Amino acid sequence: MSAGSPAVLGLDIGGSSSRARLSAGGRILAEAEGPGANVAALPPAVAERRLTELIAALGQIHPVACCAGAAGAEVPEARARLEQLLIHLLPGSRVSVVHDTRLVLAAAGRESGIVLIAGTGSVAYGRDRRGREARVGGWGWLLGDDGSAAWLAREAAREVMRRVESGGAGGALGDALLGATRVRGAGELTGRLHSYREPGRWAALAYVVFDTAGQDPGAAALIERGADGLADLVERVRKVLSIKGPVVLAGGLILNHKPLESAVRRRLGRSTVRLEEPPVAGAVRLAGASLSNR
Repeated sequence: MSAGSPAVLGLDIGGSSSRARLSAGGRILAEAEGPGANVAALPPAVAERRLTELIAALGQIHPVACCAGAAGAEVPEARARLEQLLIHLLPGSRVSVVHDTRLVLAAAGRESGIVLIAGTGSVAYGRDRRGREARVGGWGWLLGDDGSAAWLAREAAREVMRRVESGGAGGALGDALLGATRVRGAGELTGRLHSYREPGRWAALAYVVFDTAGQDPGAAALIERGADGLADLVERVRKVLSIKGPVVLAGGLILNHKPLESAVRRRLGRSTVRLEEPPVAGAVRLAGASLSNR
């Protein structure tokens, strides 16, 4: 590797999955994927083990800079833990930690605009031409994350439980949810769901809403409600920063489920675009940019 092409490491640390990319001079040297390692939602030992294994999967690496975009980085204590862990794992590397929303604008090659992420969780982030930033949502699956995969699963369960308590049947949505959780009835459903301690496990159930939307009006209504919640995040960022867009859509839920993407686009207008590069590419770009800021 030439002196003019130092290796930089980008990390995209999400709630359901994490990704690492080592690059030099625009060339990808190594990549690795692993489970989610949200530093604010998981026990510190679990997050540390997962990130250690993720970086180890790249082999013997010595990047001069590392940028980690992390879910949960808005929590100061969690961000500090992540910074210290990466400094330990990557001695001699220039380490920076940003919220994972920042990666999306960088991956899209934009200095300003609005990001809407709907994956395990949901959040909107904006940056105007003067560098002012605003983040709305991203409260976590216990408090908010409206329109996210974890939210959809929770709201689907609530819908099914209401139906059963009213003396009715669970419908197509209920049957799908019982099958996905491998329980025999609504009485077992709450116990099974309460045993899911990680948001990723809830998020993994969101597919039942899309699979049954054509047969179950309640499931279809959940998608529309989710779109309302996601569009509201964007509108709140627009109000804070007084910018319209463009709005970059990102996250596995919205990019992989057309009904939700279409519903969100109807609400946000024509300035909406899909993220074409993975967010980890944005982490690599920010890691490289950090070298010129020394």
